[in-house]
Amino acid sequence: MDHVFAKVKGLRKKPYFKLVSDHTLFEAVNIDIAHCVEYNPDHNLDEDAWFKVENFNQQAFCIDLLQADFDSKDYDDLVKAQFAKIGYLFSLQGDDFYFQKITPSLFLKRKMIGFGEAAEIEESDSRLVINALPDAVYFKNSNTLVFKNLATVSSIFKGIDELYKEATNEEVQEFLDEEFLELTGDLDLAKVSKPNRKRIALAMDTLNDMTAADKDQMLSYVHSYCDQKLTFDAANKKFEIQTDEELKLLLYGIEQRFYTTPLSNEKRLANSVIAL
Repeated sequence: MDHVFAKVKGLRKKPYFKLVSDHTLFEAVNIDIAHCVEYNPDHNLDEDAWFKVENFNQQAFCIDLLQADFDSKDYDDLVKAQFAKIGYLFSLQGDDFYFQKITPSLFLKRKMIGFGEAAEIEESDSRLVINALPDAVYFKNSNTLVFKNLATVSSIFKGIDELYKEATNEEVQEFLDEEFLELTGDLDLAKVSKPNRKRIALAMDTLNDMTAADKDQMLSYVHSYCDQKLTFDAANKKFEIQTDEELKLLLYGIEQRFYTTPLSNEKRLANSVIAL
């Protein structure tokens, strides 16, 4: 039997309540976990794609609800006074949990004109809008959480935004001090944008796996695609970086985002990539 539950804000003990019994709230989401994307803050999802976090119940940000056997009989019914305090809904559908974050804009209370035998004004009770798609789904059998927007689910799974890895000031400065990079404009630590801080976090991991020969090849690769946009001192093996935009191009190059199409021989930048 499927059930709908609500998480009430402000309660530390027993914050979950039963809202509706014997009802399936969302259409079943048919997802091939193998084709979902491991979360990457620099990846733009296709319309029908989802991010995934595998081994979810072993993650520090997994809620206790998903870490134990679930029995609907353990939960009290939600009372009217608590309706406005709902933080999120979750629907138990088979073995899977479907989640939706609740915001004030989803509560509707409108005056309407009803047409029966005669027109009359109707004062509607509050209604809660259910989205066409859930914000997240936890597939119990594969122990995997899928979602589309990290910011949306971060209020449900506290701490999941650690996936949104952003380089610290120390890490950013360490990158800016790399031998192949020379700051020649007014760009400094304070002027590195938040998106580039995310890219630096990824780039540092990539650089750590590179040999000296790999780095030399990477510099040649970036120069071959960005010779009109980035100044490269070949003798000293340094890119001269003046702006945050130039820094972005260098970071894309470290991640090998530039490629040439085999048929039209057109140079392109891949905005998002998936390893095959």
